Amino acid sequence: MNQLNKQLLIPLVIFVVLIVVLALGFTLRDPHLLPSELIDRPFPEFSLNALNEEGRVLSREDLMGEVSIVNVWATWCPNCVIEHPELLRISREEGVRLVGVNYNDDPAKARGWLQRYENPFAFIIVDDLGKLGIDLGVYGAPETFIVDANGVIRYKHVGPVSRMTWEQDFSPVIELLRSGEVASRD
Repeated sequence: MNQLNKQLLIPLVIFVVLIVVLALGFTLRDPHLLPSELIDRPFPEFSLNALNEEGRVLSREDLMGEVSIVNVWATWCPNCVIEHPELLRISREEGVRLVGVNYNDDPAKARGWLQRYENPFAFIIVDDLGKLGIDLGVYGAPETFIVDANGVIRYKHVGPVSRMTWEQDFSPVIELLRSGEVASRD
């Protein structure tokens, strides 16, 4: 095969590989369903500042004791604005603790954002360098985790939280966790 034919073959091979990758991508049942290695594992250890409590350092232990919804959000995230009314509703009406992780963001901007849109969170972890997000396997914001009273991740949702997400996914998981039917792996 001469040099010219080899040069023509390279774009063809790249094109075929691209078609295969796209075909596999379009066969995903739910694009929000990204597998997580952390399901049924302890929430990662961390030691990070609280957003609205100067001098307070938060850790994994702050998640212990009750079922929590941990929401990864940022001011630069347009979908975080979309899901925010539902997070406010959940915090007011559903009796479950919401914890925020402000991801790869400026804490001053985050405080201003919460003043504008209101704060649904019991407390907010400042992950301005994104290390906790990396440990959680976060692809981007928003992503939401349900963590049991023992600090074990039981569910992960990628994308904005909606009323349908609450009713179909979050509420059943939280009810199971509160009933004690899901045993923790220690």
